[in-house]
Amino acid sequence: MLHETEESWIIAYCDGGSRGNPGPAGYGVYIETEDHIKLAELSEYLGKKTNNYAEYSGLLASLEFAVEEGHPWLKVVSDSELMVKQIKGQYQVKSPELRPLYEEAKRRIAKLKKFQITHVLREKNRDADRLANEAMDKGTGKAPAAAASAPAPPKLMRGFVKGGVIHLLEGELPEGVFVRIQREGR
Repeated sequence: MLHETEESWIIAYCDGGSRGNPGPAGYGVYIETEDHIKLAELSEYLGKKTNNYAEYSGLLASLEFAVEEGHPWLKVVSDSELMVKQIKGQYQVKSPELRPLYEEAKRRIAKLKKFQITHVLREKNRDADRLANEAMDKGTGKAPAAAASAPAPPKLMRGFVKGGVIHLLEGELPEGVFVRIQREGR
């Protein structure tokens, strides 16, 4: 079924990752209209795979959604420079693991009327990154399904700054966490 007009683009933000390369892998895809109306959130745990395999799996999921749901114009946004350049024909696909995924992506792209793919930095791909991490967490048993869908409340930690360095009074910060420093009242 076609939606509204043939000229309506949908945008699929795709991400894939693995913890170890190869390691436990998953992908996430956040799909919306040009007006930023969410259409779908797709994610899947893939088992032990490479990060590039996971990136391609996210692309394939977005292409399948567009074809199956009757959206002939698809823009894909990904933080995988390798995959984007391979799909655009700027890089060759030399990996025997990725070759069949690349070929299937090209077959699915051919079913669309219009297709664009763009590389962005990870910060511009947060919803897809969140979904990929949730898939990996669920697949490895690190987070129950209900907890993965609800963000954890921010944890208050106390410490002090000396010489421009933050010193925590207890505990430690996990990798990749952003912090906000706030002066305590006197």
